[in-house]
Amino acid sequence: MIDMQLIRDDRERIREAMRKVGDAPALIDRAFELDLQWRALTTEVEALKAERNRRSKQIAGMAAGEERDGQIAAMRRVGEQIKVLDVQAADVRRDLDELMLRIPNVPDEDVPAGADETENVVVRSEGELPALEFAPRPHWELGPELGILDFDRGVKLSGSRFYVLMGQGARLQRALIAWMLDLHVREKGYVEVYPPYMVNRRCLVGTGQLPKFADNVYHEAEDDLWLIPTAEVPLTNLHAQETLDEGSLPLRYVACTPCFRREKMSAGRDVRGIKRGHQFDKVELVRICRPDRSDQELAELLNDAEDVCRRLKLPHRVVEMCSGDLSFSAARKFDVEIYAAGCGEWLEVSSCSNFRDFQARRAGIRFRAEAGGAPQFAHTLNGSALALPRTLIAILENYQQPDGSVAVPEVLRPYMGGADRIARA
Repeated sequence: MIDMQLIRDDRERIREAMRKVGDAPALIDRAFELDLQWRALTTEVEALKAERNRRSKQIAGMAAGEERDGQIAAMRRVGEQIKVLDVQAADVRRDLDELMLRIPNVPDEDVPAGADETENVVVRSEGELPALEFAPRPHWELGPELGILDFDRGVKLSGSRFYVLMGQGARLQRALIAWMLDLHVREKGYVEVYPPYMVNRRCLVGTGQLPKFADNVYHEAEDDLWLIPTAEVPLTNLHAQETLDEGSLPLRYVACTPCFRREKMSAGRDVRGIKRGHQFDKVELVRICRPDRSDQELAELLNDAEDVCRRLKLPHRVVEMCSGDLSFSAARKFDVEIYAAGCGEWLEVSSCSNFRDFQARRAGIRFRAEAGGAPQFAHTLNGSALALPRTLIAILENYQQPDGSVAVPEVLRPYMGGADRIARA
């Protein structure tokens, strides 16, 4: 969540920031009002408690009699006032805390202004688009013909937006995952984590999915456990409610997990193939660092995602999100998109975000800069490197051959048992 002090000190600037991200400035006004009420009530309670302490000391030195009895009665009335005001203050505080959880992050000043995704900014492009000497085919044709992608059985098992990878298709996905994990652990210095795929409510509040996006997350009601929408959730919350030593920072974690999301798609948008589904795998990177390091950490994180594209020899571009297309928790965000020749589209395979201290405040992730110093909130960042199945789509469509087979990227061949081609058996 954002720092309440920002609203107290510079309410108009924060109201304007909310307008830029497409949220109601009225939320800021309401938070300001509730904060004023809460502070007034707590000030009054503290004054009454001070009065009660003063009367208690007076009573202790008084002889028994009417005057002492009167002071005792007056002290009891003060005590009753305190109880009433404590309840009122707690109610206002609860309302304020709930409201603050619904206010998005404040975008960085460098974020380009814009209303929606049409005003995002392409920062750079890298790699040549495939120059195929034949009409490229989309993966939803290639996969079934190769016997590696089965839509009908996915629907039979689970319904729409599910599919089954078979044979070399399943192995290609496994190869991608293993290679990406090895790359990030061996060369980039990340610590691999195998986290739970179900987490408690507090974890989703910590990273910003709850309460705003409850309808998009799968929930097991009996135990109040939630299927993770991304490995960002358990990885970030590894250090929830902890105060870290400065010397341990930055922390860098990588995990591959399935991701579960209730995708709500409009008719005609991403309805063919495997671009968008309720379950998919993703290799996720999370960094936790000091505030003065977070800009550098974001640049490194983005480079780690791009490096996967480079080594797979997939053309890609980096797109900066404008203010109106920022995610709820991000202060700044860059997408990495790869080109897929068969469907002729740029497909997002990574979103690299700097959350500043937004998630750390929600999750209680602090660090102590020096012995005896006051704890500070850390900064958190995350990005995919990379998300499947869109990386799989780009390989199938960009590496397709005239005979309908698909060449295997060189870096993946050791993970495919030396196979350099996927062909119909």
